[in-house]
Amino acid sequence: MSVEKEILEYLNKKKSVLKYKGTRVGFMGLPDFNYYKYQTLANKFSVLHKKGLIKKMPDGEYIITTKGKIFLEKGKDILRKFKTDKDENSQKDLLIVYDIEENKKRERDWFRRHLKKFHFIMIQRSVWVGPSPLPKEFSDYLKEIELGGNLKTFKLARGYGEK
Repeated sequence: MSVEKEILEYLNKKKSVLKYKGTRVGFMGLPDFNYYKYQTLANKFSVLHKKGLIKKMPDGEYIITTKGKIFLEKGKDILRKFKTDKDENSQKDLLIVYDIEENKKRERDWFRRHLKKFHFIMIQRSVWVGPSPLPKEFSDYLKEIELGGNLKTFKLARGYGEK
């Protein structure tokens, strides 16, 4: 089948929706902005402009600013993944208590996902118990993203649930 025919068939299918990571994309994999209402896009552009993440050029074109690039990089950085050599049967002898502010919701959710990945179990909303020690790279990274001061760890004399 020719490329022209594939494009025409794609455009003919109004009901089909292509998505990449939850965002509608078009035939070429680029965001499908036609799906969004004009006012929604205008509002989002205005918010990005007020935050200094994008800049409008004299010709009407928008470009990303240095602050916007830093914002994107910071967002990618928070998704850093870590591994552990522990399994679900490892002795749960480390208690973690944390209080991460509401404005750091993304970091808090990332932290919780990693606690689950490290085979911790939740005792209360911000009190978890699991195998010790936490991976060194993970602990260092918590300090780097300024979460280290928001949590306390306690080594238990006996494993959680042991008699």
